[in-house]
Amino acid sequence: MNRFLFLIFLMFLSKTINAQVKSKAFDSLLNVMVTKSVPTVGCEDIKKMKNVVLLDTREKREYEVSHLKDARWVGFEKFDMKNVASIPKDANIVVYCSIGVRSGKIGEKLMQAGYKNVHNFYGSIFEWVNQGNPVYDMAGKPTNKIHGYNWKWGVWCNKGEKVYE
Repeated sequence: MNRFLFLIFLMFLSKTINAQVKSKAFDSLLNVMVTKSVPTVGCEDIKKMKNVVLLDTREKREYEVSHLKDARWVGFEKFDMKNVASIPKDANIVVYCSIGVRSGKIGEKLMQAGYKNVHNFYGSIFEWVNQGNPVYDMAGKPTNKIHGYNWKWGVWCNKGEKVYE
């Protein structure tokens, strides 16, 4: 099935747009791809949260290009519960990746390990950037760069300078 027909199909699957993302097509994709077992939050929710622990579940090269302010890198392929052992089980945790698929899987692992307040960022860093929010480089400075993961997924990030390294 070509990409256009797939997007049309996804649009019909989603009856209403999730208020957490601005694009109906992106929401349709997320509605199919993102796990429902971890509660989701959007950009505005995250901005209002107090004492939140942000966990970046992308690969290290993605995190190094840019990430949310004060986010801790925990990775996906090399994720290890030892890297989150210092986080209290009742901490307010938000996991994110590029769109929310990988972070949802890490969120499930955290919940299975007894973490009580885990949330998956619906639309993740792509939606954060799409809504004009800042991301930061390894020096802690704002950057316009965003890792696009790959050219197929990078189409969902429509702002910033996409990097594919």
